[in-house]
Amino acid sequence: MNLYLRYFDRETLVHNVDDAIDFLASIQEIGMNADLEADIRDYVESDVFYPKRYKIRPRVYFIIIKTEAATMLDFKQKKALRSNAGAATSSDQREFVPTAATRLSEQKQGWYQGTLDFKRVVMIPGTGKHEYRDTHFVAACKANSGLDCYNRIVEYLKGRVDSRSQFPSSKGKNFKFTFLGLWK
Repeated sequence: MNLYLRYFDRETLVHNVDDAIDFLASIQEIGMNADLEADIRDYVESDVFYPKRYKIRPRVYFIIIKTEAATMLDFKQKKALRSNAGAATSSDQREFVPTAATRLSEQKQGWYQGTLDFKRVVMIPGTGKHEYRDTHFVAACKANSGLDCYNRIVEYLKGRVDSRSQFPSSKGKNFKFTFLGLWK
């Protein structure tokens, strides 16, 4: 396991922790001490493969990255990326997992049940003032996709509630939809 270290424009690729500590000790601003050296040794010996950054002073850091690259050129060209054990190597073998955004725009004509939680502006009769109230709205509608269902529900509500009401994003957690079936 090799280590890539960078502090502003100074960078190096070393093969052991002692060389890394020597490199950092050569930079006076870092102020190498026993605690920092012990922390770096612990990081190198750990199973953590995330980059580690160390704060020198406010907004000034140096980073250490564990890598399997043999040379600086290999590291810069990302030739020695760490692969997950057991992961599929071919893109054909990977399963497609639909995200919320892809499910939302998937074209499928039929009946949808849409659930929308939004902030509705209502007037308080006693004072004549207005306030926002959380409102839960459920509707079944004919639509071509989940996004079309969302648009139809919001269009319906905009004609029936105060214009200051706030509607959530179609991609957020406050809108859910279910495909009920094809229409005839």
